[in-house]
Amino acid sequence: MSKTQQPTLVVLAAGIGSRYGGLKQIDPIGPAGEIVIDYSIYDALQAGFGRIVFVIRRDIEAAFRAKLELHLRGRIACDYVFQELTAELPAGFQPPAARQKPWGTTHAVLVCRHAVREPFGVVNADDFYGRQSYRVLADFLRGVAPDRPRYALVGFTLRNTLSAHGSVSRGICQADPAGLLQTVVERTKIEQTGTAARFLDGETWRPLTADEPVSMNMWGFTPAFFAQAAEAFGAFLVRAGHEPKAECLLPTTVDGLVQRGAATVQVLASRENWLGVTYPEDKPAVAAGVQQMIDAQLYPAPLWPAPGR
Repeated sequence: MSKTQQPTLVVLAAGIGSRYGGLKQIDPIGPAGEIVIDYSIYDALQAGFGRIVFVIRRDIEAAFRAKLELHLRGRIACDYVFQELTAELPAGFQPPAARQKPWGTTHAVLVCRHAVREPFGVVNADDFYGRQSYRVLADFLRGVAPDRPRYALVGFTLRNTLSAHGSVSRGICQADPAGLLQTVVERTKIEQTGTAARFLDGETWRPLTADEPVSMNMWGFTPAFFAQAAEAFGAFLVRAGHEPKAECLLPTTVDGLVQRGAATVQVLASRENWLGVTYPEDKPAVAAGVQQMIDAQLYPAPLWPAPGR
């Protein structure tokens, strides 16, 4: 990557939000109607990202563009990619009739393969990661060769990512003394237990200290990842493509690459407090957290100047 080339940020915004019960990607949490993505893009601009690629569904395109483009036009280049059920499927494969949604976060990144040519970050649209998280990720991406399978994961402390209103999914990580990822295992039902946590393993609850580093789907990749993602997605379809709700998840895909020695993944520690909306009851806490940062003059209010100013 040349010194003048800026990394791209891929924003995963196609999720249906079944636990939240609505289109949480564009639900306001700031005092002037700002949404989580507004703050993510503001932080990404400060960190030096040069372009945004939104992964969305066609049925939310109009609402999504109307919410974002007025503020972002002229500030950063934006592109849209659609995560559709039939996108990137191998020839001859037919999704099961009961399948209603796309195939998970690996699939969401894979559909960007023709839109991204440079090292890129990946974030969820509904997670507030904090400015320092974007800075460490952008710094990493500016230092990697586009053709090398050298990736990064921004790690957060589990206790800072839990919801008081229900279980969450997190990738539990282990790293070696040099900070290279050894394993990341997606746990889909994690909940608080006092000052600690636990996760459901089959029918058995297993304890966690809540100090574990976890993936919040904030990744750094090079274009080399697309071929690896396509291979992993193909293997997933052979294994679980007949299941109507199975998902090909990024932590599982990355863990497979690490176990085979096909990629190295640097775990980048973030000191930021993560904020996220999984359930409707989470929204007041996120809004309060944003207001605290505004009061500390970390963000202006309103975030974007009015058109013409």
